[in-house]
Order: sequence, then structure tokens, then C-alpha cells
Amino acid sequence: MRLSRLGLVGPVLLVALTPFALWANAPKVAGISWVAFAAMAGAALVGGRTGATTDAGRLVWGYGLASGAMITSAAVFIVPSAIGHHPKFGGFGIALGVLVGFSAHTLGHRATHMDLPFDHTAAELTAHSLAAGAIIGLVYGNMPSLGLLLGLAIVSHKGPAGYAAADRLRRADKPVSVILLPAAGVGLTAIPSALLRLPSSDPVNAVVFGFAAGVFLHVAMDFLPRCELGGEVYEVAQITDDAHDLLDRLRARAVASTGLGGAAVFVAWLILRPGP
Repeated sequence: MRLSRLGLVGPVLLVALTPFALWANAPKVAGISWVAFAAMAGAALVGGRTGATTDAGRLVWGYGLASGAMITSAAVFIVPSAIGHHPKFGGFGIALGVLVGFSAHTLGHRATHMDLPFDHTAAELTAHSLAAGAIIGLVYGNMPSLGLLLGLAIVSHKGPAGYAAADRLRRADKPVSVILLPAAGVGLTAIPSALLRLPSSDPVNAVVFGFAAGVFLHVAMDFLPRCELGGEVYEVAQITDDAHDLLDRLRARAVASTGLGGAAVFVAWLILRPGP
């Protein structure tokens, strides 16, 4: 596998920041950062194997489980906090997060048509990871009582995203190792932002946590495995001779996987929640 110098920058910086996170008493943020890195880098290694055949069914299950877990976690762990600080400001924050997430994703696509000195796929993934990491760090830095379950569910999509991106890079004959940069991206912004303290104002906290919930909900809905023409699942499925029939079969798996992802978070919460 060809090594990308740009890709190696990510893990090097993450290694340097990890002791700082532990010194600042942010072990959960450091743990989530490394899980995100391992998930994306590990999945990229599988998706980038020479001669590997991309499995659309595997992609649907990966995206479905991750998006179902993300939607459930954001709704259960962050939305109540936002509304608890201030119902109206919290609601506006959620709406703002969804709209900003949609706007950034839609307008950011224009960058793929620009002549950039680095790979477009890596650039999109890196921007997404850095933004998500900043929000994760801010939430955990100001709500240290949050368990690891939320963070792990939020970064669960890193695996299937890395797998799909590596497959695209491999088919374009580009170095898959560039994905190491976005794989480390969550930690590069999560650790510094965990040190920021929000002012003791309920409206401000409501907007911030609502915004975080809205962004995560947008990301989760964007990763829902849509088995339609022109989508990412179709891009993989069309490699086969029966793409349309395959999409029909995958729709049932998409529904099952998203439901299972949400149910997994519910079961984990039942097991891990503190006693009465």
C-alpha cells in the first residue's frame, strides 16, 4: 500500500495530543478519538485491499447500524439536555444544527469541482471529521457526566465511511493511506475543544447543545442507507449485473439495520444506566 505523507500527519498529531487530553482530565474524549481513528483506518484497510470486491450488502448494514445508533443517541442523550436548559432556545439550536449541517454539506460539494492539490474524498472526510470532533469535545467538556456510549455511537459511522472512501480511492488508483488524516480528524479538534468552558447561561447552553444535536441528527440522516438510483449504495451495487434487483433486496436490510442500530443503543442504555 502506498503511503501518503499527508495522511501520516493525522496519527502523528493525534499521538502528540493524547497525553495532553489525559493531563486535562479528558480521558473519554481521548478514548472516543482513538476509537474513531481505529474504526475508519481499519475499515479503510479492508476497503482498500487490492482485488477486493465491494459488497453493497455490507455497506448497507454498516451505514444502517451506524445511522440508527446516531439518531437514537442524539435524541436520547443531547436533545433532552438542550431542551432542559431552555425549551425554546434548545429547539432553535436543534433547527440551526440541522440547517447548518445541510448547508455545509450541500455547499461543500462545490469544492469537489475545484482543482485542489489533494484528493477530494480525503478533503471532504477531513472537514467532516474536524467539525464533528469540535462538537464532540465541546459537549463532553461541558457535560463530563456523559457516558462513552454517546460518543461511540456518534463516531460509529466512521467505519463504513472509511470503507466506502477507501474503495473509491482504490478504484481511482489513489493512495488509500490518505484516509489516515480524516481518521484522526475527530481527535485533532475534540481534544482542544474539550477545554473550552461555556458561560453559565441556560439560553447559551441550550443553543449549543441543541446545535450539537441538530448537526449529529443531520449527519445520521445523511448516512441512512438509501437504496435508490444515483446513491452511494447504487454506485456499489451497479458493479453487479442485477443492480436493480439487488437494490430491492437491500431495502429490507436497510430498514432492519437502522432499527437494529437504534435498538442496540436502547439495550446498552438499559444495561449501563445507573441504578435507582
